Amino acid sequence: MQDARRACRDVTAIRILALAASVTAGALAFVFFLRIGIADGLDLIDVLRSLLLLVATFWLSWGAMQAFIGLSTPALAPQIDRSAPLAARIVVLVPIYEEDPLTTFARIAAMDMSLAATGHGACFDMAILSDTSDAVVAARERLWYLHLLRARHGPSRIFYRRRASNRGKKAGNIADFIRSSGAAYDYAIILDADSLIEGDTMVEMARRMQADPDLGLLQTLPRIIGARSRFGRAMQFSAAFNAPVFARGLAMMQGRSGPFWGHNAIIRIRAFAQSCGLPELAGKPPFGGHILSHDYVEAALLARAGWIVRLDDDLCGSYEEAPENIVDHAKRDRRWCQGNLQHARLLFAPGLRGWNRFVFVQGILAYLASVVWLAFLLASLAAPVFGPPVAAFPTQYWPLPVTPPDQTVLALALVSGIFGLLILPKLLILADALRRGRARAFGGGWPATASTLSDVLLSSVIAPILMMYQARSVFQVLAGRDGGWPAHDRSAGYLRLAQAFAASHWIMACGVIGLALALVLSPGLLVWFLPVTLPMVFAPVIIAWTSRPAMTRLFRIPQDLTPAPVMLLQAAVLARWRAGDAEDAPELWADRV
Repeated sequence: MQDARRACRDVTAIRILALAASVTAGALAFVFFLRIGIADGLDLIDVLRSLLLLVATFWLSWGAMQAFIGLSTPALAPQIDRSAPLAARIVVLVPIYEEDPLTTFARIAAMDMSLAATGHGACFDMAILSDTSDAVVAARERLWYLHLLRARHGPSRIFYRRRASNRGKKAGNIADFIRSSGAAYDYAIILDADSLIEGDTMVEMARRMQADPDLGLLQTLPRIIGARSRFGRAMQFSAAFNAPVFARGLAMMQGRSGPFWGHNAIIRIRAFAQSCGLPELAGKPPFGGHILSHDYVEAALLARAGWIVRLDDDLCGSYEEAPENIVDHAKRDRRWCQGNLQHARLLFAPGLRGWNRFVFVQGILAYLASVVWLAFLLASLAAPVFGPPVAAFPTQYWPLPVTPPDQTVLALALVSGIFGLLILPKLLILADALRRGRARAFGGGWPATASTLSDVLLSSVIAPILMMYQARSVFQVLAGRDGGWPAHDRSAGYLRLAQAFAASHWIMACGVIGLALALVLSPGLLVWFLPVTLPMVFAPVIIAWTSRPAMTRLFRIPQDLTPAPVMLLQAAVLARWRAGDAEDAPELWADRV
């Protein structure tokens, strides 16, 4: 009990420290920018720009603080008795929706083989929960499921169910399973269709649940694998190199009210069934109807009921895939944007903990930040039009003109501070990786350094493009447009220039207009606007270029050098199934089913 109280005090202190530092950074940005504006006469638009910069700087600092906190301590595994027998029934849930059955079922086969190799495979079942509405895809799912059963010898522990109605999407799919079959199991490991987890990792997750009866949900940190494009490999490297440090800071900050990202996590079924019934919000989408970003809400409901929700950032062997190009990333982000803004309806739901309400605010601010930055840029362009004229001879009999005081030092300090919040966390993570030897797993010191600097450069170039996509998503949601829950095209990758132009011509037009306005209204700001507007002008070229295959020497991750065992199993299964012989190709014996 004393240890729990001490841990609670530590989490509270970390939260206060992070919040105070972020508010201070925002306040300093506000004061510095206001002093720069006062130099030529204070006006309303200067106050507006200062307030926008306060919000934007606060958000940048909040993200940076997670990295700084994460660097303070290493990730440690909890002390539990791993020699005790695994006395639990666990089901691995794989919700699918319009997926390619070949690759999806190959992942399931690989995870089943990996579980069998642990010696605890008998404790685990697998349930494929299909929400597919396309009849042709559904027929292929059934064929590959039968093939999967034929390929896996011995008693089958893999089940397949397709819902007649996909009401509630993924959350409804899992809820239906828990209502109909959840009582047969103690825990459920929830995956996505592109998830891949080592058998040893799943056993360890179950052991940690078994060791702590108050633990309702345990979230792992998924690592991105399988990327081939420049954009995909940069995201993959950042997820492997930087994300563990940010996740460590997040875990220390969240404490017992941790996150749930909807997949690659294990839940206690009794706790989930008792606590996580999701309401259907009144009204029509995008703000009404089913809750899209259900995972954060489920984590909040578990915490409200007194269950521990924890992120164990030390767990390895948890993987997922990610979009290979900016356009597909933006499409997925559109759904997340709608789901996060929808959480505004839940901010004052009864009984929620204050921290969970703040998590909702963070999710909303993550998307509003793009609108804030865009508004700051537009206000800066408009400042010369709406600002007061500067009087060169304000005193009647003074013979010399009076010029505004030089604020160059303040301006440079402000720019340096904001730029530092963007890149300093990554540079500190690189320095820490070099010092501790973690960089060796990424090919060595020089390759890790080159990859980090390339990641900083690439993320700086694509940031204005992603800002425009996010801002458009926010405006669409606020205008009442429902983005729905589109199926993922996981095979999409390379985009031709014409395709990239069709998806981003409006961003290019906005960039050209922004450059023209800066040239006409604020020539002195033109140089400062180039890092934002030039990537927008060349958005189609950047999107097409980043979708092409990357050099394998850049953005290396440990799994490139030493593939995880479950990845090798998946590759072997795919190679065998794609061989096309009569035993391994369901399409060849489809007429027999």
